[in-house]
Amino acid sequence: MFNKIIGLLAFLIFVKIDVRAADAAAEMLKAPDATNLQLTLHAKGDQIFTCVQEGQAYNWKWQAPDAQLFNGQNSTPVGSHGVGPSWKHQDGSSVKAKIAQKIDAPDKTAAPWLLLEATENQGKGIFTQTGFIMRINTQGGLAPAAEECNENRIGAEKRVPYSADYNFYRK
Repeated sequence: MFNKIIGLLAFLIFVKIDVRAADAAAEMLKAPDATNLQLTLHAKGDQIFTCVQEGQAYNWKWQAPDAQLFNGQNSTPVGSHGVGPSWKHQDGSSVKAKIAQKIDAPDKTAAPWLLLEATENQGKGIFTQTGFIMRINTQGGLAPAAEECNENRIGAEKRVPYSADYNFYRK
């Protein structure tokens, strides 16, 4: 019984530390004050990497995301996230963005957290007025191990599962 209690306490301390790390990381990424949170969507899919040679080294180079977007607990996709990077909503609107800020995720096995600034808005819908996008709460999505990329694999594509939350901010 004593071991179970000690184990539970250790787990709770770990969870509290993990939550604090996530809160601290989220504080480092901030959309400008003149923006308002308009929507949060959950993405689930893959980050796509290609094996390339850079000088004498072989590395996995990020190519694009390929994910579905979900609203809350709804299991029906409301959009997609892909090349650009871009986000497309089922209402016909879309937004492309560029990275404005990047920080390591609290989970060192997860893709970095990002603040992206919109570069192009299209259509009439939810993404028409999106000015900034924040990627947080990432799981997975890091490049494969470097040793998996070599001269025999140049051009090979590798899909790495990931998920994240995307906060969309109105201009």
